[in-house]
Amino acid sequence: MTKNKITVPKFQKEKLDPQVFKAAIILVIGSLAPLLDSTMVNVAIKAIASDLKSTISIIQWVITGYVLAMGIAVPISGWADKRFGGKQVYMFSLLVFLAGSVLSALSWNIDSLISFRLLQGIGAGLMIPTLQTLLVQIAGDRNLGRLMSIVSIPALMGPILGPVLGGVIVNNFSWRWIFYINIPICIVALLLAWWGLPTNEPSNRKQPFDILGILLLSPAFAILIYGITQMSSHGNITSSTVITPMVIGLCLMGAFIIYALSKKNSPLIDLHLFKSRNFFASNVLLFLSGIVTNGAMLILPLYYQQVRGESILFTGLLLIPQGIGMLLTRSWVGKLADRIGSRIIVIISLIVIMIGTLPFAFAGSDTNHVLLAVALLIRGAGLGGLLIPIMASAYKGLNSNQVPDASIATRIMQTIGGAFGSAILATIVQHQLSISYISNIQATTSAYNAAFFWSIGFTLIAIIPALLLPVRKSGAEII
Repeated sequence: MTKNKITVPKFQKEKLDPQVFKAAIILVIGSLAPLLDSTMVNVAIKAIASDLKSTISIIQWVITGYVLAMGIAVPISGWADKRFGGKQVYMFSLLVFLAGSVLSALSWNIDSLISFRLLQGIGAGLMIPTLQTLLVQIAGDRNLGRLMSIVSIPALMGPILGPVLGGVIVNNFSWRWIFYINIPICIVALLLAWWGLPTNEPSNRKQPFDILGILLLSPAFAILIYGITQMSSHGNITSSTVITPMVIGLCLMGAFIIYALSKKNSPLIDLHLFKSRNFFASNVLLFLSGIVTNGAMLILPLYYQQVRGESILFTGLLLIPQGIGMLLTRSWVGKLADRIGSRIIVIISLIVIMIGTLPFAFAGSDTNHVLLAVALLIRGAGLGGLLIPIMASAYKGLNSNQVPDASIATRIMQTIGGAFGSAILATIVQHQLSISYISNIQATTSAYNAAFFWSIGFTLIAIIPALLLPVRKSGAEII
């Protein structure tokens, strides 16, 4: 009697190339600066406003201007990658971000700070999609799950370290140190990139600069983000300051889509990528995951501060379990995505996120801290298993020339989704407070409960496009 031999699919045995792993680590170090910077600046806003004698309506442009500058730069990154090469563009973006950080730290008034934050935003807008493009081009189509789990480290560490580090700096030093600490990170990242990243030749040295495409897409992206951020400021989606920029942004976006589909040679983004069900589903999920992730990231610290009365520093410490949960799943979810595909992992992750968010939909001002910490740990575990398989599936089956376009598209969907999530949940909180007849802790608690219920609703909706993601069976990918 002979035993049946079990054949292990080849992709389970495949090891990560040491050169690819080295490149991934180098790119992670570079991305630490913008991802930590954004979370720390949010914590320091009040201190900056006080020191520079600014109003809240003006100081918000320190954040909004940065995001808008990112929106303008992101679409340019794909053209620059093809024209000059990924390594060169990545190092240039680090230099721009470094210059913006130094100048922001030396700002003499609010106007100069906002201007230098725009420079930082341009650097970050070029850096993040170029980083993704470089990694996928270096690795090819293999082990994308494991690689995405490596480069996602800063995105996971930001919510853990950013608020705590920002709180320590604000409480003990000048807010200017939030920008000073970017200097050594950027210098080390530049040296490592120069030494350790392969010099990839530009895919098209004669790549024409799609001026009309830039004039349509960059403003469309930036104006849409502006309109969305105004939603949370005014607490009303029907306000003209919200509707006007959103209509203009959508019109420009529609015009770009028509133009890009009709352009035969070298459009700014190849929109034919969206004909792939896998790429389309991944981008819809990136939009929804931006809502699920960023929306709750905004209202969770506000819940602890406004409902529980916690300080900024203690709030950061209370949110650490969510970051720990994200790190716990990050270490193995990439490998699992390479083995079984993304569909099952994403669906399970979405269910786990809903379970972890549910206690906050009923939490009050005296809910047990341990219960909420466990809920955050569970929610973090779900978040850690969400983004990595989606990003890995988005690049599946693409050739090298398509990767820059894919990086731009995925970044745009993430950014718009994140901005929309923050704005819509903040608007829900404000709306609930405005219709309440009494202004006390009970009304505030109910407002945040409603916002968390909405977050659960968006998470549930995300299961629909997740059903379109690929699965892998017996070594073969099933779409």
